[in-house]
Amino acid sequence: MVNFTVAEIRELMDRTTNVRNMSVIAHVDHGKSTLTDSLVQRAGIISSKVAGEARFTDTRQDEQDRGITIKSTAISLFAEMDPEDCKDIKQTTNGHTFLVNLIDSPGHVDFSSEVTAALRVTDGSLVVVDCVSGVCVQTETVLRQALGERIKPVVIINKVDRALLELQVSKEDLYQSFARTVESVNVIIATYYDKALGDVQVYPEKGTIAFGSGLHGWAFTVRQFAGRYAKKFGVDKTKMMERLWGDSFFNPKTKKWTKIATHEGKALERSFNMFILDPIFKIFSAIMNFKKEETTTLLEKLEITLKGEEKDLEGKPLLKVVMKKFLPAADALLEMIVLHLPSPVTAQRYRAETLYEGPIDDECGVGIRDCDPKGPLMLYVSKMVPTSDKGRFYAFGRVFSGTVRSGLKVRIQGPNYVPGKKDDLFVKAIQRTILMMGRYIEPIDDVPAGNICGLVGVDQFLLKSGTLTTLETAHNMKVMKFSVSPVVQVAVEVKNANDLPKLVEGLKRLSKSDPCVLTFISESGEHIVAGAGELHLEICLKDLEEDHAGIPLKVSPPVVSYRETVSRERKETDEPALSKSPNKHNRLYVIAEPLSEEVSRDIESGKIGPRDDFKARARILADEHGWDVTDARKIWCFGPDTTGANLLVDTTKAVQYLNEIKDSVVSGFQWATREGPLAEEPMRSIRFSLMDVTLHADAIHRGGGQIIPTARRVLYAATLRAEPQLLEPVYLVEIQVPEQAMGGIYGVLTRRRGHVFSEEQRPGTPLFNVKAYLPVNESFGFTADLRSNTGGQAFPQSVFDHWQILPGGSPMDVTTKPGQVVQDMRKRKGIKLGAPDVNEYYDKL
Repeated sequence: MVNFTVAEIRELMDRTTNVRNMSVIAHVDHGKSTLTDSLVQRAGIISSKVAGEARFTDTRQDEQDRGITIKSTAISLFAEMDPEDCKDIKQTTNGHTFLVNLIDSPGHVDFSSEVTAALRVTDGSLVVVDCVSGVCVQTETVLRQALGERIKPVVIINKVDRALLELQVSKEDLYQSFARTVESVNVIIATYYDKALGDVQVYPEKGTIAFGSGLHGWAFTVRQFAGRYAKKFGVDKTKMMERLWGDSFFNPKTKKWTKIATHEGKALERSFNMFILDPIFKIFSAIMNFKKEETTTLLEKLEITLKGEEKDLEGKPLLKVVMKKFLPAADALLEMIVLHLPSPVTAQRYRAETLYEGPIDDECGVGIRDCDPKGPLMLYVSKMVPTSDKGRFYAFGRVFSGTVRSGLKVRIQGPNYVPGKKDDLFVKAIQRTILMMGRYIEPIDDVPAGNICGLVGVDQFLLKSGTLTTLETAHNMKVMKFSVSPVVQVAVEVKNANDLPKLVEGLKRLSKSDPCVLTFISESGEHIVAGAGELHLEICLKDLEEDHAGIPLKVSPPVVSYRETVSRERKETDEPALSKSPNKHNRLYVIAEPLSEEVSRDIESGKIGPRDDFKARARILADEHGWDVTDARKIWCFGPDTTGANLLVDTTKAVQYLNEIKDSVVSGFQWATREGPLAEEPMRSIRFSLMDVTLHADAIHRGGGQIIPTARRVLYAATLRAEPQLLEPVYLVEIQVPEQAMGGIYGVLTRRRGHVFSEEQRPGTPLFNVKAYLPVNESFGFTADLRSNTGGQAFPQSVFDHWQILPGGSPMDVTTKPGQVVQDMRKRKGIKLGAPDVNEYYDKL
């Protein structure tokens, strides 16, 4: 029976100090949805019999069938805590009832854009780590994203039942395995240390790590056991917590605590093993070895009573019931969430500057920082959730300032909105505000700052995300940075020509429903859908065919998007490329050279950007990347789309009227970098230096019409003279595999131009972790190929890692592999075949 009403939740929303917004993040298959079930069951939404198997937050049929989460799902839970526990909360609280807004997010890397969308609207995260496979590649990715958004983590080490039942480890081995996992997590947290967030490393003795099993519905923290023993021995709880982890030993003879592992030549048992693992091991051993009497004695000691049918259970079912009663998972999780995760009031103080684009001391900035329900409305929509009503969406987001209510007139600002202008701006009334409850929704009158909600009736005006505000001078909330990019594309066409309008409408809806999918019409008129990987595309196309368009489709084989770059370093003797304007009165001289990979990565990660102060940016380029300071200060722009990893640098000396043509040259640069000369793919990692300019004295003869096409031509010419190359995207693949199946991996990777760069054994298990690089182009069908060659024992996980030059010769030579790739792309896009001709683009000096 659900043990709370919407009215109670609404009442708690006003007590912002008692709200916890958190997301569950982890590697694929580490047990997020299974663990979430325990919390959902504690709130009375599902029965304890199905908790762990129901996966309540997997709301789609294909999620249930495949056993993976595809879309992140939000649910609001009402939690009542023991008033004693509430005394340990370091932030201000009001009463002992709490509202937990939980978002269960997917673990598969292809859907990590869903994780980003979930993280933006939460303040804390529960990181789930599998105790057998440890910290994996995606654990690191999501943790890095969380820390980048200034989100505080707590950790649960899950699937402890597997270590006990399948691997049959000893207590000390289990402790060491836990300690290693904790260390790996803390290494990642320390790597991405942020001063504003402070030290957020996790420690069992501080109560920020839990251990348990989501499937069996039990979990514990060191704090819970410390509480039990503190009562029993009459000692201080915090002291007890510190003693129950690390190198701390209890000597039963002298009744004293010591840091030394031996006493009179005898080994002492570690306190964690003795006081915490021992009772758990005893329960497992007694029940799984069917020792009836021992089990009965244990249950009496632990004050666990079995009711009705439970008395007849044996083996695993009995183990589940007993452990659930002894250490209910929801209690341990709620304790961590409520005690250690920040409330919106606390979090928005240090998150405001990373959330808001405008000055932090303007009216909206202050409203966000203070989480003020009476301030101007600032609501960030992070994603769109499809409704049962076909083609309509709930806008899902969080109120950072003010109060949102049904019928309120708001300004809907898309990501391209600039304060003071009218682009990407709509003024509309919100039809309804709703509460997201997993697969259901509940209507609610209004939602104050610090809470998560859904909105009805704004979906037509937003594409994927945006800012809703009531203040005219408000800036946008910052755009989310995704860790994956859509690198795999397919072309879709209809089987029946009459269905074309349905396809166009369906593509619009698809583009709304997923934060990371890109849909566009290519030059040759094909409808392209681009996704982060094979699985992501498969799900998107299935949604498109069945839900959004509802018509049968033909899909071309997947194609990978490339980038164009140059490889020749600049020499002193190089002559610049020259282009003359159509009226022959203006000349531009440009040299192209490769940008270093470090600079490109800094630009793509946002460390160096077009909006930075130019002096600060120049300092970074000069100190870290060895640039000349005067050059670094004269960067005209970044491209393509004003943020890409190509630079246009003005290195001219004393040119008259230069500022008048700057805008035109920049436009030409944006055009050229968006579609390069080889095959109209975007450029990456090129620095263009403007060496000299000759201009006509009369302004009428040096307008945009004369300069823009000339700038584009001269950039193409410079690129073609600096040995152009194609860059292909590369996945980092992490494969978990038992020793006997290792051979199969190498064969599969070699066939697909992949190479292994690290392999290490997980201590205490027969599993190896193999890391390899694999070109995205070769990754189609990789999983199936790998499984068939290793007897289904290898589990790969691939995440986009970097760009590398496509090997095999010059793309200008039609006989080489890159040349062939270029020809295929030109053919597909309907460009003239053959190598691009330099002479088309530039005039002889």
